[in-house]
Amino acid sequence: MKLYSRQHLERSMDYSKAVQMLEAGFIAFSRGQVQVPAVQCFDFAQHNGDCCVKSAYISGEDCFTVKVSTGFYDNPRKGLDSNNGLMLVLSARTGLPLALLQDEGWLTCLRTALAGQIVARHLAPREVQAIGILGTGMQARMQLQHLLPVTSCRHVVVWGRQSAALEHYRAFAEQLGCQVETTLDAEYVAAKANLIVTATPSRTALLRSEWIRPGTHITAVGADAPGKQELDAALLGKADRLFVDALAQCSHYGESAHALRAGLIDIDKLLELGRLLSGEVEGRSNDHQITLADLTGVAVQDAQIAQCALACCLAD
Repeated sequence: MKLYSRQHLERSMDYSKAVQMLEAGFIAFSRGQVQVPAVQCFDFAQHNGDCCVKSAYISGEDCFTVKVSTGFYDNPRKGLDSNNGLMLVLSARTGLPLALLQDEGWLTCLRTALAGQIVARHLAPREVQAIGILGTGMQARMQLQHLLPVTSCRHVVVWGRQSAALEHYRAFAEQLGCQVETTLDAEYVAAKANLIVTATPSRTALLRSEWIRPGTHITAVGADAPGKQELDAALLGKADRLFVDALAQCSHYGESAHALRAGLIDIDKLLELGRLLSGEVEGRSNDHQITLADLTGVAVQDAQIAQCALACCLAD
């Protein structure tokens, strides 16, 4: 069995190939060509942490993937990253372990950020006035980093709960060539930005429906486990086009689940991202529509990013 460190994975990764494989994975998932067992979720409320175990196999592939991902959100106070984890790639022919990817959660963050890029390419308004980011952690950083290739906008408005974390984010974004505003007021983000990404572990709504202007696109990635919420449920009812990464999963938790339970949307309003990528359904049709993507993270993303990482390492 091969062992690869985070440093090796970062050095070897081909981002263009990763995007192509993720898109193919979403399409295969929506076509029913992927085995995705139920997600195992652990909640460590006393330590402000959680863990999920996800696994997937795409029909016809030579291998499958099991991923463990943790998020302990007080870790930065201890000098540790909030996210960690690893991925195990096994042969679908013999069951033998092929590789242990000791990515420390980086591959999970990367596949989520690249999903944000994919969504923005299809759903963002033609003219992005400002990029709004809710959150200051690793995922919030990677979302911005991977949005920049698909928009010419370099004006960023970032919200966070702590001024020190906001200043660290400002330094990071300025190194990417962005002009940065920081704020402790989420409403200010909604007033300034028409491409917004929410990337927090919040359990209460941060963005209100009445704040969102026509023409805005929102990608929500933080509500990846039961109990989490970043958006006012009414906002999903207000959206003209509402996409999810996995219909069944987002009906159980994520932003869509809150709106469904409140009776603010019908299940028919939820469209899977794979259907958009295959051309089966339409995305944004004009710059006045509010579009929204509820991304809870699907195991097929882990299978695809792991296979991409392993192939890149073997070719390195």
